[in-house]
Amino acid sequence: MKKYVFFRVLRSIISVFLVTTLTFIIIYSLVPRRDVFKGDPMSQKLASTPDALLNYEYNGYEKMNYIDFKNTKDLVTAVEKKYPKSGVTTAHTAANKAILDKWAKANNFNIRRYKISKDFYAVRELPLWERLGRFYGKMIQIDHPWRIHDKNNPNLPRYEKIQHDPTVGWALVGSGTKYRYQIYFNGSFPYIHQNIIKFNLGTSYPTYAGNPVSEVIGGRQGEQKTQQITTKNGKKYNTADDVYLRAYQPRGKQDSMEKEIYGDDYVNVTPELQDPSMLGTSFRAGIAALIIAYGLSIPMAIYMARRKGKLFDKIGTGFVTVMTAVPTLAIIYVFRYLFAAAFKWPDSFPTLGAQAFSSWISPAVILGIMNVTGLIIWFRRYIIDQQSADYIKFAKAKGLNESEIYTKHIFKNASIPIVNGIPGSIIFTLGGATMTEEIFAMPGMGKMLPDAIIAHNNTVVIGLVFIFTVIAVLSVLLGDLLMAIVDPRIKLSASGDD
Repeated sequence: MKKYVFFRVLRSIISVFLVTTLTFIIIYSLVPRRDVFKGDPMSQKLASTPDALLNYEYNGYEKMNYIDFKNTKDLVTAVEKKYPKSGVTTAHTAANKAILDKWAKANNFNIRRYKISKDFYAVRELPLWERLGRFYGKMIQIDHPWRIHDKNNPNLPRYEKIQHDPTVGWALVGSGTKYRYQIYFNGSFPYIHQNIIKFNLGTSYPTYAGNPVSEVIGGRQGEQKTQQITTKNGKKYNTADDVYLRAYQPRGKQDSMEKEIYGDDYVNVTPELQDPSMLGTSFRAGIAALIIAYGLSIPMAIYMARRKGKLFDKIGTGFVTVMTAVPTLAIIYVFRYLFAAAFKWPDSFPTLGAQAFSSWISPAVILGIMNVTGLIIWFRRYIIDQQSADYIKFAKAKGLNESEIYTKHIFKNASIPIVNGIPGSIIFTLGGATMTEEIFAMPGMGKMLPDAIIAHNNTVVIGLVFIFTVIAVLSVLLGDLLMAIVDPRIKLSASGDD
């Protein structure tokens, strides 16, 4: 088992790498980068100022790892650092051009000039292998006590220790680290949290401009959440800061109010928002739908199979047939109207918001109902096949009644395909349901991938592909392990010989 898991995890990592790399190569090789700003309103606004437009678009290309770009100021600064005695300036002289060309040749840049001002700027096209290297090289970021280097704070203590912090309680607290709290506990799932390892999937552009892709996908949404905190000096403050993510702020940029509140250099804070992330929204609704779908389909399929050809089986088969034939859009709108009319459940997610339990009921139930039909057909057919198996005839010959046969034999064997179907259900759950989320205006992941493709937000597309691939391979591994637990006859072997 251990050997199997090791090699399966190894193959999974290779699979994630290959799929993500292939997607990266396709996007950066076949999709014209000029399309990134095709529908961008800021590009249209700056169309009358070519120099500003060039700066805006080239900065965007740099964030997306197409190029390295240095505007006039950055270019002169880089040249001064390389050649301190060159006397380079921004003037349009032959001497400046010569020293700029010398620097550019040494660093593989090309010197160009703005259309209006005629000032110099520099561009370096990044080869595909370097873009990939930057993506993977910066993907995993590990926090440690020697990560922060602030020339204005040379005596910054460097440590990691477990202590009771007045603000967050017991935590692994760091100094010299980027984040103050390395490991901490609170009442939010999964209850144990960490800031030691972070995934960097790039910067979102042009939509969600300037935000890390990981925050776009996994960052909380909605209005700010105010809470009361107790600081080191015992004072209580009402704040919307997410105190668990307090990060180091260089002393030259610190806010005096934040410094007074927290009493240390970890005053780079972001507001805490009350609603779950896009990933969390789809996950909550999807898991609830998964429970509903399996909770309805399994007993119904068993009851139909036990009464094959009788009235209940005919009614159930008719229901499944109708539900299969009716368009998905019609199912969503019909049940949405019925739930709103009969139970007064909100027909739009923003009506009461994510904090209201009733906001989640209709989307989750509808997603569950749409999955029930396929599961019923599958489970019913499998159970009927089991009914004619030899071991069932032997069980009847031993004198077991029908309930014992279904409980001890048929359902146990039927649980194998049920477990086998869980990985695909998990993938569907986290992938979201585009149509349902669109109709209910849910801020989930359902339409995130198509929206990113339409907006040419390549970094988000690659980030989503990476996340979905990881979920897929882990779900398949989970399915294999669950089948081995459910049926001990299934032996997991790394060589495939058993």
